[in-house]
Amino acid sequence: MLTSDLAKETYSAITANKSRSSLTILGIVIGIGSVIAMVSIGQGAQSTIETSIQSIGSNLIMVMPGSQRAGFNSVSSGRGSAQSLTLEDAQAIQKEITTIKAISPEVSKRYQVVQKDKNTNTSVMGVTKDYLTVRNVSVDSGSFISSQNMESYAKVAVIGPTTKTDLFGESDPINKNIRINGIDFKVIGVTIAKGGSGFASSDDMIFVPLSTALRFFSGNEYLSTINISAPDQKSLTDVQTQVSELLMKRHKIKNPDLADFSIMNQADIIATASSVTGTFTILLGAIAGISLLVGGIGIMNMMLTTVTERTREIGLRKAIGAKRSDITWQFLTESVMLTFIGGFVGIIFGWLLSLIVSKLFTLNTTVSLQAILLAFGVSAAIGIIFGYYPARRASRLNPIEALRYE
Repeated sequence: MLTSDLAKETYSAITANKSRSSLTILGIVIGIGSVIAMVSIGQGAQSTIETSIQSIGSNLIMVMPGSQRAGFNSVSSGRGSAQSLTLEDAQAIQKEITTIKAISPEVSKRYQVVQKDKNTNTSVMGVTKDYLTVRNVSVDSGSFISSQNMESYAKVAVIGPTTKTDLFGESDPINKNIRINGIDFKVIGVTIAKGGSGFASSDDMIFVPLSTALRFFSGNEYLSTINISAPDQKSLTDVQTQVSELLMKRHKIKNPDLADFSIMNQADIIATASSVTGTFTILLGAIAGISLLVGGIGIMNMMLTTVTERTREIGLRKAIGAKRSDITWQFLTESVMLTFIGGFVGIIFGWLLSLIVSKLFTLNTTVSLQAILLAFGVSAAIGIIFGYYPARRASRLNPIEALRYE
């Protein structure tokens, strides 16, 4: 059978019953559209999380205290609950590990902050001037914590944009006072918004000199975290190993399993987050893929019905010399054409659906070329897999019995 004849026959067969063909195509449209939308949501979430993690610092390594235990064989209080890292540890790291780019020890705790008749509960972090470099924070107005502020135990504060709005509204907070845990601090700067939400958002945070926080808030020398910036991503593991060895030596620990601190680097966090979101994306795609399976069954049902309706036509074609392969190709082409039309419309539907989700829920979605190619591939596979049996059944009809069919 000539290709042109096959194309004409396929067009005539599909348009002969427009309602049935349209409903069959609709099943594929919904399936393909759902897969593309779900995959784009998953990939968008992965991209957002990775960007958020990368924004917390530049080639960042975080050293945190270990978990606090009440006694032998007792339940752990969780990582970071112990008091095992000191300012001397941070100074030793800065002095002995020359490959690091910058280091910023910090101590943090949540406090009630008051400004006249307004108040908020937010994280107050004691930091050094290098915090800007290590955690990729920039100042929008005013200035940040300086070495002089550290040396003089100055009661000055730099606030995030969310905290600024909560305490000052639209007015300028520079050189105005806020009360943290009953102590007055002068605001000297406001940081640039970085986005994000929750307790770890730098937008809803107050920065004070580390020395001031240790003296007036914690009352001891223990740190919450030591942030370290490596020169580049390739050196993350090497720097992390050196820091671990140095701290174990300082803390007189020989067994790594008994370390009273933990270390995480940015690459590990991104890898873990990518693994989780990747699994999430696969799960969403699999759930949406069920609708594709239903659409494929719909195509098979339609093609079997078509074979039954066109039994006499098949018998006539075989009687005048049509081969089994001609009949197979005819019905298989109709099935693939239905799925291709549904796949094309489904891609547009999925793209529009992902845009709507992005607008309504402020969630980034990413429609990748791989997802589109996958959709077309799945469309072709569905057409072939679910169309083969009806096509094969049509090709095996006995021409004499087919011509007698009423």
